[in-house]
Amino acid sequence: MYQINIFRRWYSIKRLNIFVDETGEFGFGLGSSELYGISFTFHDQDDDIGSELDKLNNRLKRIGYSKMIHMADLIMRRNEYSKMSIETRKSIFNSIYQFSRRILVKYRTIIIDKRYTDNTRVLKGNITKEIDSMIKEQELFFRRYDYIVLYYDNGQEILGTILDALFSRFDNYEHRIDFNHVEKRLFQVSDMLTYIDKYDYKYKNSMSFSKSEKYFFTNEEIRKIIKELNKKRF
Repeated sequence: MYQINIFRRWYSIKRLNIFVDETGEFGFGLGSSELYGISFTFHDQDDDIGSELDKLNNRLKRIGYSKMIHMADLIMRRNEYSKMSIETRKSIFNSIYQFSRRILVKYRTIIIDKRYTDNTRVLKGNITKEIDSMIKEQELFFRRYDYIVLYYDNGQEILGTILDALFSRFDNYEHRIDFNHVEKRLFQVSDMLTYIDKYDYKYKNSMSFSKSEKYFFTNEEIRKIIKELNKKRF
């Protein structure tokens, strides 16, 4: 017992939290999305984000909104945001954006252009290939950790299966499906990234924007946001 206690004093268990969200769907029917995106937020458990999290939650309270931030609904003015002014919605967006800019995390987004795929099997293969490439590229980074905990609610079970198949190469991997979406603001950061990076892809590839997207952001605003977030790309 004495030897174990000495060991614990000098050996600190390292844990990596990964928050994942997606945009788009696997279908190819009429009205389906042209893009499929997966965003990852990587957080070393030893990097304290508590003070920034408090600032974010306090700012949201002052705005009068303390729920989970759904970025697509926020920008499209849908559901619970339908009666909010553009000023209020932008304040909510800026809250999560400033939080994402200040905290010690890393980001990665994978975008698949569905215009160049023709069925679900091909799309699944492309997604698997891109995530596998990311893991191999950064494998030494992942191997630094004793535990890897991935937060993804299996909103799309196919993606959940892909993630498990690829990250299970690490013996210390755990996939958490059930978690508090309101408290886990880093999950909401990934949700924000799916939208921002999809917007960026559309801009770079001369794809059309929705009226809501044009109304919510100016080109100057989105370029500044992306420039700041690029400093934390993984």
